[in-house]
Amino acid sequence: MSKTVSSNRVPLYILVLGLLATGLFLTFYRHIVFDVPWLPDAKRQIWSIEAKIEFEALGQPVRLSLAVPDNQPGFERVSEHTASPGYGLAFVEEGVKRRAEWSVREANGRQTLYYQVDMLFDESSFNKMLGTPPQIETVTYSGPEETAVTQLLQRARSRSADPFTMTRELIAEFNNESQVAQLLVQQKSRERRLVEMLNLAGIPARVVQTLFLEDGRRRQSLVSYLQVFSGDEYALFNPQSGQQGQVTNQLLWEQNSGSLLDLVGGRDSRVSFSIISQEVPAARIYQEKVAHLKNAMDFSIHSLPLEEQTMFKGILLIPVGVLVVVIMRILVGIRTSGTFMPVLIALAFIQTTLITGLVGFFLIVGVGLIIRSYLSRHNLLLVARISAVIISVIIIIAVFSILAYGLGLAEGLKVTFFPMIILSWTIERMSILWEEEGAKEVFVQGGGSLMVAVLAYLVMINPVVRHLMFNFIGLQLVFMALVLMCGNYTGYRLSELRRFKPLVQGN
Repeated sequence: MSKTVSSNRVPLYILVLGLLATGLFLTFYRHIVFDVPWLPDAKRQIWSIEAKIEFEALGQPVRLSLAVPDNQPGFERVSEHTASPGYGLAFVEEGVKRRAEWSVREANGRQTLYYQVDMLFDESSFNKMLGTPPQIETVTYSGPEETAVTQLLQRARSRSADPFTMTRELIAEFNNESQVAQLLVQQKSRERRLVEMLNLAGIPARVVQTLFLEDGRRRQSLVSYLQVFSGDEYALFNPQSGQQGQVTNQLLWEQNSGSLLDLVGGRDSRVSFSIISQEVPAARIYQEKVAHLKNAMDFSIHSLPLEEQTMFKGILLIPVGVLVVVIMRILVGIRTSGTFMPVLIALAFIQTTLITGLVGFFLIVGVGLIIRSYLSRHNLLLVARISAVIISVIIIIAVFSILAYGLGLAEGLKVTFFPMIILSWTIERMSILWEEEGAKEVFVQGGGSLMVAVLAYLVMINPVVRHLMFNFIGLQLVFMALVLMCGNYTGYRLSELRRFKPLVQGN
């Protein structure tokens, strides 16, 4: 017999495990992929960077293209804005290159355009310095240049073991200020020469423009660095000192060996950067990201209009209250008037506050019981009796609200949040219970209902619980699995232990 019962429960166990696995997967997926925080008061660091572009327009059509940053190790682009009255704007992506392009039919005189980007700082992602290596350029030298390049490469290669050490030794050769190195930098910059020589050695490399982020700094300029690849892994090198590594406040602004600014129809262009750091709520960052989200896997309430989101903030808390009721009834053994009436009362308490809700509940139910007792003398049918009680509850709530307003008690107006139908059924059930079981059972079940409702209310108003239930819809499946697990419990309830205590003591 026990084997049969155990085998019959196997599908239930599989269902519970499936619900738990699916719910936890969806929850962690949203946290990891969409960066939804676990706590409501979590804060993240945002770097707001403003690029100020100034140039002299020549009274003809103007086309201006600015390299803009993209997601990278340590930084994620959250939002971007521009201020360019009268100009057309488009963000153009050419492969891995990303640029902002302004255009206007005619402009004259001094022009100023602004581009602002908010980059989310994530120090943990600095451990993944991966990227797409650039194509190795074919470079040919002749005469003295060929001799100088060959000598420097041979010296650096003999003292190196991999692309990164090769780069360090090559920069060290330039820093020795030998005549060979001086010859190479007469016609091209040091960074350009280093990239060409590394490409000649079969090492992917390019010049990138970086910005050092410091809070409150103005009129900052970009600094050229070398980005050298070894497979998919890369490292940054200061072409002047040879120092390897990327510091946490170093942003790659232009990382495709392209120009920072291209201008047609103007002259004397200049770009400067202003930087501000700020701590912002993680929830706000997610709201900004989800506004531009096109990934269908982000199945969340945030995709709904605000009015529906507000409604679901309360609805999504119901499973929490349901679990509290299940635990208190099945595991603890507390008797309540109705199965899930405490959950609805707890929802009303959330709207009214606890003290106001308790006072309102006692007043409405107390007066309702008196009216119900009077109606029972007339032997009315159940449907008519319940309907009369509903109308009576509405009248009672209206009277209490008017009296509260007249006495200046604003909290009394919140009793309107109580569900009318539930209060009516509560009054009806308590009246029948009083007639069949007596006053004691009414107080036991009524008191149990209020106690469970208060416990559910205290859990449901917790900020962490409200945040998790609203932002991680997968938790609904987890709570369903927990309810099913509780429903499979067949042992003693906590309230029964006292009843069987004499038997234990006797043994």
